Amino acid sequence: MNPISIPRPSLKILALAFALSNIATAAQALEALNTGTILSGTVSALPSCLRLRVVGVCVWLVCVGPICKVKTSIKVGHRNPDLVVSVTNGLGKNPWTEANALYSALDAGGASSMVSSMGGSMLGGIGAIETGTSGAPDQNHGSGRKTNLSFRESQAVGHPLAGEIYCPSSASFLNAYYLSGLDAIGWRWQLPEIAYPQSLVPGWREIGNWPLNTWGSVYPRSGWITQTDQPKAAAVAAQRVGDIVTRSAEPHLYQQLESGGTFEADGKLVWRPEVLKESDDKTGDWQLMTPAMAAQCEAFGTNDTVSVSGWAGGKVASGGDYAWTLWRPYSCCQIKGIFLGSVDVFPYP
Repeated sequence: MNPISIPRPSLKILALAFALSNIATAAQALEALNTGTILSGTVSALPSCLRLRVVGVCVWLVCVGPICKVKTSIKVGHRNPDLVVSVTNGLGKNPWTEANALYSALDAGGASSMVSSMGGSMLGGIGAIETGTSGAPDQNHGSGRKTNLSFRESQAVGHPLAGEIYCPSSASFLNAYYLSGLDAIGWRWQLPEIAYPQSLVPGWREIGNWPLNTWGSVYPRSGWITQTDQPKAAAVAAQRVGDIVTRSAEPHLYQQLESGGTFEADGKLVWRPEVLKESDDKTGDWQLMTPAMAAQCEAFGTNDTVSVSGWAGGKVASGGDYAWTLWRPYSCCQIKGIFLGSVDVFPYP
């Protein structure tokens, strides 16, 4: 059995950190994002969000002719920045400029096609919601307080560093996993989830601790949210999108970000994370990208009932548009031969 070798940090990450060292860091306030600022903010958050650790060892059988021997490789676990999830007040407003350029027309076109094919009158006030002429989601951007019921659009797009740290990822850079404009029936009409038990039973699938501290319910997974704090309403929408895309066969139009099981890539055997679960950072957590770049990750649902400014303090976007990076836990080991098994010395995640 050969000695275990600990993998060195990815040269891509080290080079990126050096290249971005002079770019504004995590305390930076910004309303629009581009790929450069996303990379800079992601590198600055590595100490909090990466959570790199040794998990255990993988055992392999290597045979050359009739002679076989056992080899091992270290099993490493860490978080990957998989998605940038934007939550906005209208279609075509993704604050990530490159993603917006790629998908805004498709997103808006999908919504318009649904209106045309189903009949505008059947969709009620959707057109007014998009333009803010009736029931506008955010009537007071400055304070971040608004009417309880609001409507949000959302996009989930592959992060620039997805799979580039050490363990490969299920996500791909700039791949669209969710565009709410294409998911009109589920995201706007709330069908069929409006009738699900999770939507009807208070306290079931809540973000936070119901009834004393709840940000909102995961179900129905739509753009309609009841929440007085604008940043929390956006966070609820982001959690719903993450919940959808990490699961299979959901009643929405989306591309799945695979969860569970293993796959092989870049000469490694990779264990995928499980599906995203609200208020559970073991399945994934969030880094705020805009309106203020955060240097740490967290699970939504913080109890801020005794806080003076509350969780939303300092996070209000003047235009009502937000974006988060979703970090999910992967583990992997170098492939040495025929896989015999793995031994996890330390539980992960």
